[in-house]
Amino acid sequence: MLLSLAPNHYDINFVAVFSVVFIFLVSKAWRRVTSGKNDIPGRLGLPYLGETISFLSATNSTKGCYDFVRLRRLWYGKWFKTRMFGKIHVFVPNPEGARMFVKKFDKMLCERLKNLEEGGKSFVVLEFSMKLTFDAMCNMLMSITEESLLRDIERDCTSVSNAMLSIPFMIPGTRYYKGIKARERLMETFREIICRRRSGKESPEDFLQSMLQRDSYPSSEKLDDSEIMDNLLTLIVAGQTTTAAAMMWSVKFLDENREAQDKLRIFLSADLFNAGIRPAINVGISFISEYHSFEIKKGWHVNIDAACIHYDPDLYKDPRQFDPSRFDEMQKPYSFIAFGSGPRTCLGMNMAKVTMLVFLHRLTSGYKWTVDDLDVCLEKKAHIPRLRSGCPITLKPI
Repeated sequence: MLLSLAPNHYDINFVAVFSVVFIFLVSKAWRRVTSGKNDIPGRLGLPYLGETISFLSATNSTKGCYDFVRLRRLWYGKWFKTRMFGKIHVFVPNPEGARMFVKKFDKMLCERLKNLEEGGKSFVVLEFSMKLTFDAMCNMLMSITEESLLRDIERDCTSVSNAMLSIPFMIPGTRYYKGIKARERLMETFREIICRRRSGKESPEDFLQSMLQRDSYPSSEKLDDSEIMDNLLTLIVAGQTTTAAAMMWSVKFLDENREAQDKLRIFLSADLFNAGIRPAINVGISFISEYHSFEIKKGWHVNIDAACIHYDPDLYKDPRQFDPSRFDEMQKPYSFIAFGSGPRTCLGMNMAKVTMLVFLHRLTSGYKWTVDDLDVCLEKKAHIPRLRSGCPITLKPI
């Protein structure tokens, strides 16, 4: 209608620009009026679709999916909301929560290393790190510190983890059967904890409580109890086994490379974490339809061999040599995928790095060690590569 009043193309351009600006200002003012003072900034876009296309574009670029988050923090601030894949997501800054976790983990680690030092006996790094990371995860997620409850949950989580590469036959005595039954017990345990929280008997500040505080939110902005419990189990199992294995491999590689160990004592670098887990990660999973002119048919599963990428001499000079300095230089895109990539990027990778760095800092700055079993054979039936010996060591305080 406005365009019909314009006598020539200059007026048309002016009116078009004016209309766009006018509509933008009116819509912005309307959002300000209709929104509460605590409304989280951001853009939801169209129903269901939202900003899904923008997110996928970021994941398919060399900058990665976190560029999507970085841009929106620039536009909207530290807090922002968006809609992806039909769900509304709120991104929140929580450095205080992260610092609280690091402080608790550091205290727990120091106490346990001190006990091992005073005992003077050999201990298995894998067993130590599995228990350490498990206890830390349960504390952060659900504030569980009771020893008997921790061990019951750990026992069932181990059964679930062991069942991941088993044949899915519900036959009593099989790994799969034990894993399913263990999962049922875990769900019941989590359900009881949630019931106590909702009844007001306990309300600690942790991950679970933050989920339950969203009960009054619309269904599109919260998880139901079954989803919360499933996420708890996923976070515990995934966070424990991978981080514990990375700790074990780092101890082994540092023992074999005393020069790198001495440098770490002088200046702790995140590069050593990357170097520690690069050789230990074997398989990632992705989905593609055609690769190198080979046709991959619908329904086939494609296994991306991460170990092959990490050992590629075209990407890494002397790839089988433990060399943390190789990460001083910028790596080629997708040449290091220990944490996956794109929409499958590990959401817990920053917490895993912090946990590893605290562990390496306390271990190398306070102790030297000797590896008591040099067996390099891998553990059978483990979905994460782990030494069969678990890397037993004896500590000597510096």
